Amino acid sequence: MVARLIDEEPEQAYAYSRIALRLASRVAAVREAAGFAAYATQKYSEALAEFRAAKRMTGSVELWPVMADCERGLGRPERALAMAGEPEVQKLDKAGQVEMRLVAAGARRDMGELDAAIVTLQSPELASNSVQPWTARLRYAYADALLAAGREDEAREWFAKTLEADKDGATDASDRLAELDGVEFVDAGAGLEDDEPLVDEDDDEDDDDDSDDPEVLAAERASDVAEYYDEDDEEYESDIDLTDEIVVVDEDDKGRDKA
Repeated sequence: MVARLIDEEPEQAYAYSRIALRLASRVAAVREAAGFAAYATQKYSEALAEFRAAKRMTGSVELWPVMADCERGLGRPERALAMAGEPEVQKLDKAGQVEMRLVAAGARRDMGELDAAIVTLQSPELASNSVQPWTARLRYAYADALLAAGREDEAREWFAKTLEADKDGATDASDRLAELDGVEFVDAGAGLEDDEPLVDEDDDEDDDDDSDDPEVLAAERASDVAEYYDEDDEEYESDIDLTDEIVVVDEDDKGRDKA
């Protein structure tokens, strides 16, 4: 349930993780899931504690980048940078090392070191033309850092490269490109009052205040039925009052014989 809800309903995912912890706190996978649920709800201190517990249980370093990002969330970017230089980073796979690079660059930006953040992201993975699961996020972070540093032309180039790699729409690179190109998105409801409908409900000239009256509806139905008959037809009787054939049922009287 944590895995199912964490993206769309993180608070519910967090609630499930607390229940799981009460039932099986000695299971590493439970501690890891609880950590991610806390991380998704920005409970960084709690997330860090759960990630540390999972790391102790498994001996794996794969959670190292997200642990460093928790330090950023706690307002300790210096600690995140220190973790980026620890031996654990060398034990990470390629995806983990790229993630650690993203965290380190983010920490540099937290400290106001934009140029250092840009240099941190410059890597063989960034320069590669092959598209990997991390490519779009790495290119996006680089483009965003360039834009923050005032290097707009370069930023536009890298947002475009991000868009090429982002087949799943994981980033908003297309929107960022549009902003740089001066494209403005207009809200269709802009300028309307809160209670003003987009469509004028009074446009239909055939509507009237009696349209919900049961007897009026009955007469209209009779008129519609009459249109199907030709007055010259042998079966047509001009003196038949079709409204007599329609019973208007009182909705409040459920016990009435509706026949």
